[in-house]
Amino acid sequence: MVSTSEVSAVKRSRSWKDVRNERPPREVEVTEHKGRLLAEVRAYRLREVREEQGLTQVELAARMHVTQPSVSELERGELDRAGLATIKAYVEALGGSVEVVADFGDHRVVIG
Repeated sequence: MVSTSEVSAVKRSRSWKDVRNERPPREVEVTEHKGRLLAEVRAYRLREVREEQGLTQVELAARMHVTQPSVSELERGELDRAGLATIKAYVEALGGSVEVVADFGDHRVVIG
């Protein structure tokens, strides 16, 4: 004989497909979250380059002529809020260069 608790457990268990159909993802929010995560990954890579060179945020900020909190903000993934000049200064202060590309789908134009 099946107990009441076993019947309740069967009623409570649902497939992932059923759950997903009842609450579909909010695509706009998913896209925004993916964008934030990607920015954080890119910023983390920049931080790794700085650390490989043995520089502190304060030292890099001095090279860039900005404040340490500005460097910290970039390294936390606030790349969208930073101007291109700030990102360029960060990369160049580490000895790199920035290439800006305009992508038009069927062709790309290197701007600088």
